Amino acid sequence: MITNRQEAARLADKAHRQNILKGLEHRLKVARDKGDENLIRHLEAEIKHFA
Repeated sequence: MITNRQEAARLADKAHRQNILKGLEHRLKVARDKGDENLIRHLEAEIKHFA
């Protein structure tokens, strides 16, 4: 039973991180479209942190 809980927690953590990265990548695309260099650098750093 503990293995199932641990696996469920691991999968939830993985899904959470993937959702964060997806949101950051979308924000990065928008920042690039707008040409906001400061935001681009900030988001790239955040993506490296979560990847």
